[in-house]
Amino acid sequence: MATTTQVTIVGSSNVDITAMMRRLPSPGETVLADSYRLTPGGKGANQALAAALAGARAEFIGAVGNDSHAEIALGQLAEAGVVLDRVQHIDGATGVAIISVDAQAENSIAVISGANSAMDEVAVREAGALAGVLVLQGEIPASGIRAAIDAATGPIVLNLAPVIELDRDYLCRANPLVVNEHEAALILAQLEGTTALSTEPEAVIAQRLCNQGLESVVITMGGDGALVAQRGEDSATITTVAASKVTAVDTTGAGDAFTGALAARLAIGETLIDAAGFASHFAALSVQGHGAQASYPRSLENL
Repeated sequence: MATTTQVTIVGSSNVDITAMMRRLPSPGETVLADSYRLTPGGKGANQALAAALAGARAEFIGAVGNDSHAEIALGQLAEAGVVLDRVQHIDGATGVAIISVDAQAENSIAVISGANSAMDEVAVREAGALAGVLVLQGEIPASGIRAAIDAATGPIVLNLAPVIELDRDYLCRANPLVVNEHEAALILAQLEGTTALSTEPEAVIAQRLCNQGLESVVITMGGDGALVAQRGEDSATITTVAASKVTAVDTTGAGDAFTGALAARLAIGETLIDAAGFASHFAALSVQGHGAQASYPRSLENL
């Protein structure tokens, strides 16, 4: 892979409204929360910040509204030096994520797309060339994802979260596809044309994804680390990357921290396995603080 430091992230930007509580409510139940906070988020913006903090020259391409949330959504990206020249400011509301976090650091998230819905095929094409390693997620319209893949000039890191319908040809241009265990099973079902979700071990699912045409797959497994599958002539090479042992406070944005850091290390020429090892440590540091972007490590001294 040619060495560059450029990572271009096309995706979502939100304001996270996070409620801290002892336990998550069951359906139909009301639970009193201990506190709440407003912080910047959105998978695309989170990954852009992580890429910048992990050493890349990062550019974020997305959309925010004309409301008071827009400044919050972009504030930490600007502080970290992420290039924001091609962010659209549209009439309407900035995207919002409503997050509940319990005492065990588990979370549930509901996303209101807002301005992110504007990142369709037309908007992405108007943005122009997409240099370096391209990072994409599932929080913008599928037409925008397809247009970004068509405009890519380098490797594509596709974090299809949430999982949305995407043509096989576009899915298989990801190198790597980065997903968690549940997302991996959903994408496999999509590729195999079935509604049944595999309950097989992650290594088997990763092998089957490679059999469907993917060059490489990274499955993140939280405290169990990550699994890297790289397609070979006969079967995929499977490598397990260990997770750092830490006490989790809030896991919000940890997957985005991993993806952004992974892209940054690929951009500077590291192998996928080495990049995944770095990303795993980076993400582990992020779960020791509250919030998504605010918890990302500002120094690489401990990595």
